[in-house]
Amino acid sequence: MTTQVSLSHVDRWRTLAGSLAGGALAAATGSAVACLGWAVFGLAWVDWVLVGVLVAVGTQAVVAGARRRRWLRRVLLCFVTVSLLAGSAATVLYALTPGVSDAAQRVEHQAALRGTSDPVVRPPARVADALLATEDSRFYVNGGMDLVGAGHAALASVRGGDSGGATLEQQLAKLLYSDGRDGLLDRSEDAMLAVKLDHRWSKEAILEMYLAAAYFGHGYYGLDAAASGYFGTSPERLDWPQAALLAGTVQAPSAYDPIRHPGLAARRRAHVLERLAATGVITPAQERRFTRAPLQLG
Repeated sequence: MTTQVSLSHVDRWRTLAGSLAGGALAAATGSAVACLGWAVFGLAWVDWVLVGVLVAVGTQAVVAGARRRRWLRRVLLCFVTVSLLAGSAATVLYALTPGVSDAAQRVEHQAALRGTSDPVVRPPARVADALLATEDSRFYVNGGMDLVGAGHAALASVRGGDSGGATLEQQLAKLLYSDGRDGLLDRSEDAMLAVKLDHRWSKEAILEMYLAAAYFGHGYYGLDAAASGYFGTSPERLDWPQAALLAGTVQAPSAYDPIRHPGLAARRRAHVLERLAATGVITPAQERRFTRAPLQLG
């Protein structure tokens, strides 16, 4: 009788210990997912706390089932390990990358070095629409990183199409903080800086800073210099073909320089106009007419 009571007592302690361990594991996994989601996707803390709670509850349920199924235990272990590592890496990278409250000052400093005055101005709608249609069509809904766009870009790259994939925030981070470096670590830092830019600045401010800092080819930095240099006009007076041409140059400014490579620039402009039509900004008839227009270089 004493032995049976002792065994029953031990079993209860084992059950309690297993439940506590499962709960701790579930809480750790939920916290890691919450940190990773907040850092990568840029949603509010409260949204990712809720996600973390759901993950924790689900993990706890799986832990209970995993005690009876070896394969499920292995799957759970892999999921928890990946979640903890990814969450920890994202948190560390977020802490190590610099703040971005000085982004506007960096734009102004670069403009001063190049002799540009009053660089950060509100871009005209045509230029903004053309840029977003071709460079970051999910700009207003992503949190600085766009995994959907990156996935589409990877697929397009495999098929030999336009690879793209970087959000405007990522491109702006590269312009302001990484000096154009393009290594794996640099891209990771740019991605985290992009999330910080999205947290710190409005979408309108990010768009303004990007167009003020971007290189448009032929020695023209910033939208104002590009509009004046290529067309002899101001940004607000650009027509659709001109706006599409400038928006198309930022992906590869030297290759799409309309003065040195007018044929490539015209094809790139046609792609931008096609994207504008696909997103409903212009009509198919306008796309065809604008595509046939001359480059109108000044």
